[in-house]
Amino acid sequence: MGNIHVRPGVPADDAARDRFVLEASHGTFFHLAGWRRVIERVMGHEGCDLVAERGGTGERELVGVLPLMRCPSLFGAGKLISMPYAVYGGPVGESPEVALALYESAERAAVAEGARRLELRCLHDPGLDSHDLARSELYATFIHDLPDDPADVLARMPKKARAEARKARERHGLELSEGIGHLDELLRLFHRNKRDLGSPALPPALFRALADEFGERVVVHLVRRGTEPLAAVMSFLFRDTVLAYYSGTAAGADRAYSASNFMYLALQEWSVERGFRVFDFGRSRRDAGAFQFKVHQGFEPRPLHYRYRLIRDDAPPSLHPSNPKTKVLQDTWRRLPLWLARRLSTPVSRYLP
Repeated sequence: MGNIHVRPGVPADDAARDRFVLEASHGTFFHLAGWRRVIERVMGHEGCDLVAERGGTGERELVGVLPLMRCPSLFGAGKLISMPYAVYGGPVGESPEVALALYESAERAAVAEGARRLELRCLHDPGLDSHDLARSELYATFIHDLPDDPADVLARMPKKARAEARKARERHGLELSEGIGHLDELLRLFHRNKRDLGSPALPPALFRALADEFGERVVVHLVRRGTEPLAAVMSFLFRDTVLAYYSGTAAGADRAYSASNFMYLALQEWSVERGFRVFDFGRSRRDAGAFQFKVHQGFEPRPLHYRYRLIRDDAPPSLHPSNPKTKVLQDTWRRLPLWLARRLSTPVSRYLP
C-alpha cells in the first residue's frame, strides 16, 4: 500500500476527519464524527474508527476514514458496523487504494476479535470485488436532483401524486412549519408509527442528542391542518443535500388529507428555496410500502452496496419485517400499549443497530 498508514482513530482526529469527509466525493452525513459521538453517548456502543494517512515518519496527511462501531449482540460475539443506526457508511478514501487499506485493517480487527461479522453500509460501490464479501439487495435508496425553481417540484411529480399534494394544500389547507420545537410532536408520531408497524423505536434521547450535536445541520418540520399536527420529519443537511430521515404520521392523516404527499412536496420546496441541490429520500426495503410511496412520488430506486465479511455468521442479517421468522415478534409488539412499547424500545433498540 505504498506509504499509506492505517491506524485507530482518536477524538483528536475528529476535526481533520470531518474536513476530509466534507470534501470527499463519497462522504456522507453518517461519516461525520458527530454521528459516532451521539451513538456512543446515547446507545453505549464503542467507536473503533480507522483513519488512513499518507506520508513518512514525519508529518502525515489524513487521506481516508472508515467510521466503525462495535455493537453488542444479545448472545455471544458482537459485530463491527459502519455505521449503526445509519443507512450509509463504509470506507472513504482519496483513492481506491486507500479504501482497500482501510477495509483490510477492519477485516483483520474483526477476525482477530472473533466478531460475528464486519458490515459496511455503502452508498457507493466500495471497490472490494477482490474480497469474497456477502451482499444484500434488500434495500434501495432514493436520491434525486432538485429543480432551480420551487414551483417545479410540484410540476415534475407524477400526475396522481401531484393531484394529491395539490389537494392537501388547496382543499385541506395543510401547512409546513420549521423548528426544533416540533421535536416532541415528531417523537410522539414516530413512536406510534413504529409500534403500529411492530418494530421497536429509538430512544427520545437519540433525537435530542442529534439536535444538540449537529445544531443547524438538523431541522424538524411539522405539517398541520389548522392546529392539528398530522406529520413530522427530521432531516439532516449535508453539503448541498437534504436527507429526510426520521418521520411520523398521525393515524388516518394520509388517507384523509394526503399528509405525507404534502410534507415531502413542501420539504423539497423548502430545500430549493434555501439553495440545496439534492434531495435524499433515504432507504427503503424493496418489499415495503415506503418503497412504493417513494416511487409514487417520482423517485427512482438506486441500489445500495452493502457488503458483509461473515466471520461467525452464516448469512447477512435478516432480522427485518419482511422475514417471516420475525412475524411473531412483530405481532406481539403491535399489541403492546404505547407507553410500554416506548419504555421497552430503549433497551431493545440497542441490539438493533
